[in-house]
Amino acid sequence: MQWKNAIRLSKLKPDKPRMVILGLKTLMIVHHEGKYHATEGLCRHMRWPLGIGGKVVDGCIRCPLHQTTHCLDDGSLVEWSPFPLFPPYGRAVGKLSKKKDLPLYETRVKDDYVQIRI
Repeated sequence: MQWKNAIRLSKLKPDKPRMVILGLKTLMIVHHEGKYHATEGLCRHMRWPLGIGGKVVDGCIRCPLHQTTHCLDDGSLVEWSPFPLFPPYGRAVGKLSKKKDLPLYETRVKDDYVQIRI
């Protein structure tokens, strides 16, 4: 495994996720409470890009499509496809995919970049 420059520090604002592509991997990076988190960039439910409209709430990333929520610290699943506007729809759509945790990647800051260990 090696460290790769993922994004300049100046491009990140607190709690505003950003999408990054490194090789064949699509990643989401977010600066939350002084730490940099890197996760798989696509929601584990319906593969929606988390960095496009995803929200950081209570230390979790929430998918903008169906509201599936994962903890930023360990990637654990917090809530699976609740779709609060119409919960029966969320339950039905949630059954289309197996419940999964969100993979995380190790991060560090070097020079002016957040680096990810790939």
